Amino acid sequence: MDTHNDVLSSATMHGLNIENDLTGKTHSDIARFKTGGIDVQVFSIFCDEAFGKYTAFQFANIEMDSLYALVKRNPRKMMLVTSPALLQKAVRQKKLACMIGVEGGHMIEDRLDYLDSLYRRGARYLTLTWNNSTAWASSAKDETSSDPDTGMPSGELKHKGLTDFGRQVVKQMNEMGMMIDLSHVGEHTFYDVMKTTTKPVLLSHSSVYAICPVFRNLKDEQIKAVAKNGGVIQVNFYSGFLDSNYQRRRREIFQRHRIERDSLKQLSWQSYTISEWLAKKYAGEMEALRPPLSLLIDHIDYIVKLVGADYVGLGADMDGIESLPQELKGVEDFPKITKALLGRGYSEKDILKILGGNFIRVFKANTKNVLQAK
Repeated sequence: MDTHNDVLSSATMHGLNIENDLTGKTHSDIARFKTGGIDVQVFSIFCDEAFGKYTAFQFANIEMDSLYALVKRNPRKMMLVTSPALLQKAVRQKKLACMIGVEGGHMIEDRLDYLDSLYRRGARYLTLTWNNSTAWASSAKDETSSDPDTGMPSGELKHKGLTDFGRQVVKQMNEMGMMIDLSHVGEHTFYDVMKTTTKPVLLSHSSVYAICPVFRNLKDEQIKAVAKNGGVIQVNFYSGFLDSNYQRRRREIFQRHRIERDSLKQLSWQSYTISEWLAKKYAGEMEALRPPLSLLIDHIDYIVKLVGADYVGLGADMDGIESLPQELKGVEDFPKITKALLGRGYSEKDILKILGGNFIRVFKANTKNVLQAK
């Protein structure tokens, strides 16, 4: 299983239909999920910081509608999953178990009733921040004051970590059985959550800082804290979070095409949208930057050696990134990861944990008391 895929926001909301063969256009489509052996996919509900009050929550619901429509049109291939029992049922029926994760706390618009509404519609994790901080939680990007594209300060924060309202959000998520996703959050928010939560946390798409020191990755003490909490870190496949040289070499390519980049900025394009556009246009230059698949396995290895095989999984971030490691073209290539883990000497038992068992354990731990109460 994979805990983070952005195909809804990057393709479906732009008129592409994953019921069709989208090879060469996207990382994902329904047929390729099957080819890649994906049994469970968490679809990310995403919008950026341009969406705020009166728009972010509405857009999240529209994006959810698109997944509901896909599932309704493909009842023999897909099934919406909101509990561990339904997950097992979908897998037994050989249907793609479709889960929902909301990437960005700004989509609740500072309202607990919106959080409850998203949960009732099927969201089973909330990433407390995206790169943009909320009024109640600070992001990794803002806490480090570093823009990944320019290296320049990203703006001053009014607060770091969780506010009192932020702690209310965490407590309500614990009570309703919604997983707290700490990918994208700053260290202050991370440790405030650890002091507040009574349930294991999720990092749906994050990698290792010691190997690739970028603002989005986890430091050793954070990895140890996740293990102590009983949570799980789902390793991100993005080249820029795996390879410490990638961002510098990427900036050099974009600098060569700065006239186009600056023109797109004048059109008020978001920086990540500009990056994706340039990466596609100059795909030949970007191809040379892709790290080997072995580096992805190194990130998994690092976590396993530090805290054990019970606390790591896969959160690819496909269709939300412009570059994957060599050998990976899309979701159809997940079996290559299994092969690489076998090549490193991992046991079948530990591989099954990494491929989904650890996430299911965290999912069950978050829903257990809720299910008993019902």
